Amino acid sequence: MSIRIHPTAIIEPGAELADDVEVGAYTLVGSGVKVGAGSIIGPHCVVRGLTEIGAGNRIFQFCSIGEVPQDKKYAGEPTRLVIGDRNTIREFCTFNCGTVQDGGVTRIGSDNWIMAYVHVAHDCAVGDQVIIANSSQLAGHVSIGDHAILGGFTGVHQFCSIGAHCITSVGSVVLQDIAPFVMAAGNPAAPKGINGEGLRRRGYDAATVQAVKHAYRTLYRSGLPLAAARAELERQAAEVPLLELLTGFIATQRRGLAR
Repeated sequence: MSIRIHPTAIIEPGAELADDVEVGAYTLVGSGVKVGAGSIIGPHCVVRGLTEIGAGNRIFQFCSIGEVPQDKKYAGEPTRLVIGDRNTIREFCTFNCGTVQDGGVTRIGSDNWIMAYVHVAHDCAVGDQVIIANSSQLAGHVSIGDHAILGGFTGVHQFCSIGAHCITSVGSVVLQDIAPFVMAAGNPAAPKGINGEGLRRRGYDAATVQAVKHAYRTLYRSGLPLAAARAELERQAAEVPLLELLTGFIATQRRGLAR
């Protein structure tokens, strides 16, 4: 099957597109771009830089994908943006390439649902099966774990991490790291409980959800210093392996844990 490219689209020499990729009207695909099988890039998009887009992605109109980072230190280095498979990327999203001050790569995993006007800045790492609602903004060097859900207008400070299975409420301002499983809300965002419903929907049984609740109480309600709470959580994780997401996150926190 021939590549389905609108006659007004511009595909620069050197771009690599799988045979069944669709490109909409007035879209520009730069010379360093690679696009995998079954992906669709809508009209009026700009896809530039050293950008790799996997298979089965749907990119809606007016997106800017792979542009240079909004970082004054950037001096034209050949940094990258890597996007996995089967992502839905809605209108007016902006994803930037990485910087050499970090790993040089911005990464977005697979099976994500990224709604309109979302910004993913340089050197971010977004996991798999993440939902990012409209107008949420990720500053540079942000990490988002698998299955996280960011409510609309969530703002995340640079270098913050949001753990797996988290959920933030609308308008949350994340200034410190949010541990896995946590529901967070406010400005600044603070823990409000666990995302028990999300865990149940993903097939975790009642005993596992209860173990996560107990771990939450250990970390946030016991009054233990963080070092002591971490030791107790490691004991709990030996019995419930899912809690290793929590202990590993605490060990690698970067901005201090929101408690």
